[in-house]
Amino acid sequence: MDARLIYAGNAVVDIVLAVPALPERGGDVLATATEITPGGGFNVMAAAARQGLRVAYAGAHGTGPFGDRVRAAMRDEGIAVLRPAKPGVDTGFAVSVVDAGGERTFLTSRGAEAALTLDDLAAVRPGPRDVVAVSGYGMLHPSNREALSGWLPSLGDEVSVVVDPGPLVHLLGDDARGLLLARADWWTCNAREAASVTGEDDPAAAAAALARLTGRRGVLVRTGRDGCLLVRSGDVPLHVPGFAVRAVDTNGAGDAHTGVFVAALAAGADPLEAARVANAGAALAVAARGPATAPRAADLARFLAARPAAPS
Repeated sequence: MDARLIYAGNAVVDIVLAVPALPERGGDVLATATEITPGGGFNVMAAAARQGLRVAYAGAHGTGPFGDRVRAAMRDEGIAVLRPAKPGVDTGFAVSVVDAGGERTFLTSRGAEAALTLDDLAAVRPGPRDVVAVSGYGMLHPSNREALSGWLPSLGDEVSVVVDPGPLVHLLGDDARGLLLARADWWTCNAREAASVTGEDDPAAAAAALARLTGRRGVLVRTGRDGCLLVRSGDVPLHVPGFAVRAVDTNGAGDAHTGVFVAALAAGADPLEAARVANAGAALAVAARGPATAPRAADLARFLAARPAAPS
């Protein structure tokens, strides 16, 4: 593929704890399994890279052991690192608690990834076929918000921008949210996030409302095992069915969906087929434990080949 995914979000370390259930306030619970692994934006990048898309990380990263772990994982996935490490500070981490039902809860500690500057991004020059992906998480950090607010409007219309607002979208100020809404070519989020932005509890109504606010090319609203809703510019919401699997860990499912969707578009798929492929990628991701469980291209192709698309 000639195109690249340039990720201008945050790659961190995930400390993943599997528990029978969350404890009550002030309580305790013994984890049944523990894993320390790269996460955050790494999951999006790995999902895209495993489909054969060239990927580059434009975000900030630190010099300590967590930064080393994230960079090593990116090297293993063939992801280019565009900026040097920030001296004197490590990459941050998120504690991800996964209960017996596969639902996850996060606690995040910021590090070097929250210190992105406009000077860092000034050296990043996307080509006309490149896709820039950003996350609402970055807009929560003052330095990153200032950097992205200066850089995103400078990108030409030939550069496609994909925005995932993240679960803390309700904490974004009007200016930060407005910047992302205005520049997004594709806006992708889950139903809860769509409701937070639009005030519409029904996912289809929220998707339609989002399409009036953003998504110069379209909007995706992920609806879990049901798949997702796709709204192409000027069109009505279309349900793209999901795939039935036994979910063991939903951590990273949305990231897998986004990375596979971007890679499918870059490979020439139309948005409807790209959304279907992304649904399959997310289904395979939740069927395995861990945050970065997006499938390799060959595994995804075999999964899809056994499940022909329904007539449209």
